Amino acid sequence: MRRTPAFLLVFHVLFAIFMVAPIATVILVAFTDKGYVSMPFDGASLRWFRAILDAQDFIDAFERSLGLAASAATFATLLAIPAGLAIAWFRFWGRELVMSLLLSPLMIPNVVLGIALLRFFTQMNVSGSMSTLVLAHTLIVLPYALRLVVASAAGFDRSVTYAAQTLGASGWTAFRRIELPLIVSGVAGGWLIAFISSFDELTMSIFVSSASTVTLPVRMYNYISNTIDPLLASVSTVLIVITLLLMLLLDRFFGLDRVLSGKV
Repeated sequence: MRRTPAFLLVFHVLFAIFMVAPIATVILVAFTDKGYVSMPFDGASLRWFRAILDAQDFIDAFERSLGLAASAATFATLLAIPAGLAIAWFRFWGRELVMSLLLSPLMIPNVVLGIALLRFFTQMNVSGSMSTLVLAHTLIVLPYALRLVVASAAGFDRSVTYAAQTLGASGWTAFRRIELPLIVSGVAGGWLIAFISSFDELTMSIFVSSASTVTLPVRMYNYISNTIDPLLASVSTVLIVITLLLMLLLDRFFGLDRVLSGKV
């Protein structure tokens, strides 16, 4: 095998440093003992991690975002499974139109979606509630779940299903015991990406949320607009650690490459 040229190795190393440096900087700032943003080279402390426990508004926003992301990802996945299977396995009139319609939130800026949804919910007199926030997040994360379900189902050999039905299995039994287990990596990957996208959503949430439904990204945005201290760095570090642990668990039990690619 040919060795990788030295200039390519240097390029990859520099690119990796470029990608990791901002994250590393945030983590280092989180350990400062100062009351302002500073690298902890002259004094490290867990002061700002302990401050999170006293920031009840951040804790409430985190719990709200966690429930919102889980709900939106679950609803989006439940909608994506039948839609994705129909698109991947059947040819019908308007198939491309349905696919384009379901993927359209990817093509519309979130600020436009936020203004449109705010207007719609206001006209319906239901704006500012948690249910409308879940509905809005389900709308914008549905394309992520749908694309992975379609990718997973497209490579599925349906002769296995036909064989099961020939042996007496009902359609529901064949789906529950054969089809769904074989596309579960795509379903899990779609749910994961939908969860992360919902949890991280800021632009649209600013328009749709209210004072009682503020999510963690909105709370962090409002906080940094008025205050500059290392508290946000410590919150971000905790989120980075949680994300890494989640990725490690997924890689351990499912295989991260299979989950994110939707391959069975």
